[in-house]
Amino acid sequence: MGDTIEIDGSVLEGGGQILRLAVSLSSLLKKSIKINKIRASRSKGGLRPQHLKGIQMAREMCNGNLTGAVIESTEIAFRPGDLKSGQFEADTQTAGSVGLIMQVALPIALYGPSSTTLKLKGGTNADMAPPIDHTMNVFLPMLRKFGGECECSILKRGYYPRGGGIVEVRISPVDTLKPIHLTTFGTLTRIWGRSYVAGSLPIKMAHEMADAAQRILKKVENDNAKVNIERVKESSQDAVGNGSGITLFAETDSGCILGASALGSKLIPSVEVGVKAANELVNTILGEYCVDPHTQDQIIILMALANGKSIVKCGPMTQHTETAIFIAEKLTNAKFVLNEDQKHVKFLECDGIGLKNTNLKKVS
Repeated sequence: MGDTIEIDGSVLEGGGQILRLAVSLSSLLKKSIKINKIRASRSKGGLRPQHLKGIQMAREMCNGNLTGAVIESTEIAFRPGDLKSGQFEADTQTAGSVGLIMQVALPIALYGPSSTTLKLKGGTNADMAPPIDHTMNVFLPMLRKFGGECECSILKRGYYPRGGGIVEVRISPVDTLKPIHLTTFGTLTRIWGRSYVAGSLPIKMAHEMADAAQRILKKVENDNAKVNIERVKESSQDAVGNGSGITLFAETDSGCILGASALGSKLIPSVEVGVKAANELVNTILGEYCVDPHTQDQIIILMALANGKSIVKCGPMTQHTETAIFIAEKLTNAKFVLNEDQKHVKFLECDGIGLKNTNLKKVS
């Protein structure tokens, strides 16, 4: 496996993304890593429950060795072994994001010897993390463009501070990932969303968020793409705790799927929640970007592993994306280039390493 690669966890975005990407790529490439200054830029630095459970799941999925893995630890060492498939479970026992755990485990599962099932418990719609709705409506369709197959089911939603959400994820192995070419925005064919409240919160709040979002989204709707936002009051059987928010999506005839979201809060009027999410989605649509800012960084690992050159029309690089590129280039031979045409339109390109799933040969 060669020498251990040392990674500074405080560079660029300086959050948990460095940990997640590094551990995933370490598992896939069989490169030992040591990460220090973990989440140094955060007010509560070091490992939080969702980070700890994510890397512990990765260790189990690759028969690895993990040291330093305790809550608030700022340094870990990870030595991967051979990948295995099967059923794996992680429970943050908090509202820690199940989506962030999924970001660690899913790439590993794609290169396992057979199908893998993940049972993830925690927060489904958490602050500073993609809601599970974005994962299902935007990221997983993007994964399919790369040739990956994954199904995700929400068994129960969980909100801050208790969590308690349950999500089941089923991932099929790939031989290799395909490169993608997403360079044409096209015309909107669908705009939809979900405005929700849970627990003791009144349905009125869901209507206020949806109505506010709908007023703004009228700027971009057309005859073929009318805004349709579901308004939901979740039952105690379907959700744990009090929570509210809105998730919005748009799809084009060229295959682009974009998302935006905002969480409700005691400190923010419901109307402002709807406005925030809608403005974010409208900005992506008017920019005619083929990926939204939250998907932009999540596809970096897929572009790096794919067999060939991927090209994606995108908006300004987020710091999360710059961080993902930094880790991907540090651990792989993939190279990313951001090109700009005469109209100042940006295209992110990557020559992927074409990682092949050699584990599939072990299945008779």
